Amino acid sequence: MSDDFPPLSLNVPEPGCRPGDTPDFSDFEIPRAGAVKRPPVDADPDSIRDMAFSIVRVLNKDGEAVGDWAGALSPDELREGLRHMLTLRTFDARMLNAQRQGKTSFYMQHLGEEAVSCAFSRALRPGDMNFPTYRQAGLLIAGGYPMLTMMNQIYSNADDPLHGRQLPIMYSSKEHGFFSISGNLGTQFVQSVGWAMASAISGDTKIATGWIGDGSTAESDFHAAMVFASTYKAPVVLNIVNNQWAISTFQGIARGGVGTFAARGHGFGIASIRVDGNDYLAVHAVAKWACERARLGHGPTLIEHVTYRAGGHSTSDDPSAYRSRREAAAWPLGDPIERLKTHLITMGEWSEDRHTQAEAEILDGVIATQKQAEAIGTLGGGKTPSPRDMFEGVYETMPPHLIRQRQEAGY
Repeated sequence: MSDDFPPLSLNVPEPGCRPGDTPDFSDFEIPRAGAVKRPPVDADPDSIRDMAFSIVRVLNKDGEAVGDWAGALSPDELREGLRHMLTLRTFDARMLNAQRQGKTSFYMQHLGEEAVSCAFSRALRPGDMNFPTYRQAGLLIAGGYPMLTMMNQIYSNADDPLHGRQLPIMYSSKEHGFFSISGNLGTQFVQSVGWAMASAISGDTKIATGWIGDGSTAESDFHAAMVFASTYKAPVVLNIVNNQWAISTFQGIARGGVGTFAARGHGFGIASIRVDGNDYLAVHAVAKWACERARLGHGPTLIEHVTYRAGGHSTSDDPSAYRSRREAAAWPLGDPIERLKTHLITMGEWSEDRHTQAEAEILDGVIATQKQAEAIGTLGGGKTPSPRDMFEGVYETMPPHLIRQRQEAGY
């Protein structure tokens, strides 16, 4: 045994930019739009290994759609997608202000990530089931779920469909393929694979999608889900939304030394792709490819959506404490709404005036809906769920001690 070894030390990754620093994304490699080829839907995972290290992009710097992944959506569908993203952003801003005014206890924004869920929703069919995190409300908005119901849930008023049992923004709707959001990070990945396996076992045609943030890939549930998805070739699309930051730690803490989150799929033999999460057309095209792959029995796909969380993690978070205030503006993949807007204008299918008009119409609609919800009740007053609800929905047959408690409470 030698005593000449130096003392051991740990490697603690550090972000490239802290508060007060100048944002620097010079080491972030951005492939040219259209450079990544679209493989056959039945491609063997080993044959597309490089796709876990590149980024599928459709929109170039001039707002043009180029490459194999372009052309899947009509101008009408793109305009509708733009309205969905504008609606989500407007909804976010109004609900954030409502929280600051004491009308609800909590809120989480999607600022900068609107394309991920709004575009992905177009690849789904009725009956498919999403197992989302708290930043995929675009699946509901693009899927036609009533915004009034979303607001009632946020306000926990008498018309909250979940009767005040869930944290605000933790929506649930079986009819809209939106599984109940869990506050325990990572659980939805395992659940999505199990649901997809059950669909296959029963001979159904429906697929599942799982959603997870970059930080939650460090959870053991992530790896368990990957094993089962790979082993049984479950009809599931597994999405990692890499928005660069967990609550207050940058993506390098959870990523480890593998280089990209998508590359983690290689060890499980799962087809793995990175996509520009701020490119509406690219997200939709990759989602459509992965969903078709699942429906045709070619197994799971792991998608890493490369995007940026422009706002705070939640209303309980102050991002200026751990990152530069200028970092969001410096993000090299831009803003998803501006990019789709520019593309439509370049096509001759939109204009600045029409965009301004659409923003005003959407704002008026969101405000009108908000007034309806607040007329029912908010955290500060109005009609609330009945206390009787706390006794319901737990047991199929209510046990005697709860019956006594309910009676004693007068319900």
